[in-house]
Amino acid sequence: MSQQLEIEFKNLLTKQQYEQLLKDFHIHDDAIHRQTNHYFDTPQYEIRHLKSGLRIRQINDYYECTLKERTAEHEHLETTDELSAEQAQKMLNGEGFFAPEVAKRLANYDIPLDKLKVFGSLTTDRVEIPYKGGLLVFDHSFYLQCDDYEVEYESNDVIKGNAMFDAFLQQYGIKKQVADKKIARFMKALQANKKQ
Repeated sequence: MSQQLEIEFKNLLTKQQYEQLLKDFHIHDDAIHRQTNHYFDTPQYEIRHLKSGLRIRQINDYYECTLKERTAEHEHLETTDELSAEQAQKMLNGEGFFAPEVAKRLANYDIPLDKLKVFGSLTTDRVEIPYKGGLLVFDHSFYLQCDDYEVEYESNDVIKGNAMFDAFLQQYGIKKQVADKKIARFMKALQANKKQ
């Protein structure tokens, strides 16, 4: 189990901006790795109402379950349990919950584990680059016939991280556009699909 405070800044990109950043940073195809997030909630979206998110992330043969709880703007407490492929598959099939530390955090909010269901999956092609004391991330995500692009900057200091990210956007001529978390963008797309 790991628990960490995540401080991150995000900005949406156009496809052209994303492709230009890959060129500017000399990113080759072998530096891009694919991950898939499978999102869980109860039918009443109790986790979403807490401004939190629950997911199983798969990267090749590695699986982890993470609960992200919002603690402040740009800050989330992440609680993560590593899973075996079999445990992950059982959780995805609704056959039990095998993330003990995440379960403890959910119990604090009286979230019933037996009501948790997968409501969708989102795949991201990700590039991570150490950048000025933090981590720069370029993401291309696809889900529900949507494609989107974003840049993230992870830092261990809110004020320095914010200044660094603003300077990065300015340097590369990227207009500031607040980006919702991936799970929130996924939910918007899901609701739009239901209305059609």
